[in-house]
Amino acid sequence: MTTDMTTERFQRGLDRMMGLVSTEHSNTFDHAKLVESYKDLDTELPDYIVSFAFGDIYSRTSLSRQEQTLVTISTLVALGTEPQLKLHINVGFNVGLTKEKIVGALIQCIPYIGFPRVLNALTLLKEVMAERGLEVESPTN
Repeated sequence: MTTDMTTERFQRGLDRMMGLVSTEHSNTFDHAKLVESYKDLDTELPDYIVSFAFGDIYSRTSLSRQEQTLVTISTLVALGTEPQLKLHINVGFNVGLTKEKIVGALIQCIPYIGFPRVLNALTLLKEVMAERGLEVESPTN
């Protein structure tokens, strides 16, 4: 792989990653902060994250940003990786997902991964909403 290709991948990934970061909610943990937090462990790790995850995978166009995020949220719920799940719930709001869409995706996971992980995810959703100053309104029946 040439340096030009690596630089192109990295820039494409960086552009895509920054498109998922909220400038309005700078107090939330996002991918830019995540990448920065790993720099001191290994100088090449940020390049792996940005170039592969965002330059290759997230830059694909077969799914919309909202669809990509719903798939990611659902996968992270199944894996039980709550820190990453919280980050991607924030991404969901950044790309225009509504609380109802996120809750709907989580409820869809119940038969496949069970109540405990989904309930944990719903708790994280409430945390993210509180951090973003969003109201958790009760649905009207």
